[in-house]
Amino acid sequence: MDKGYVSAEREAAFTKDGKVWGVMRKAPKGGKLDPIDEKINRVIAMVRAKVEHPFRVLKRQFGHVKTRYRGLAKNRAQLFTLFALGNLFLVRRRLLA
Repeated sequence: MDKGYVSAEREAAFTKDGKVWGVMRKAPKGGKLDPIDEKINRVIAMVRAKVEHPFRVLKRQFGHVKTRYRGLAKNRAQLFTLFALGNLFLVRRRLLA
C-alpha cells in the first residue's frame, strides 16, 4: 500500500505495536492542519525529499523511465551503473571543488 495520507483507524492499528507512524497527516475537509501535524509533515517531507531526489536524477538526467526485459543480470548491471552515475552527479560540485 502506498498512499500519501491514510486514515486515523489505520494509524491507531499500526502504532499500538509501538511502531512509528511515518505517513503524512491530512487536514480535515475545510479545516486547517494542527501546528504539531504541520511540523510532523515537514519532517516527513524532508526525509522523503532526500530519498526521492536520486530517483529524479535517474529519470530526468539519465532518461531511465522504463526497464526493458533484457535479462535480470543486464538490468541489474544497468541499474547499478545508473545509481553509481547518479551518486557522482549528486556530488559533482564537491568533487570539482
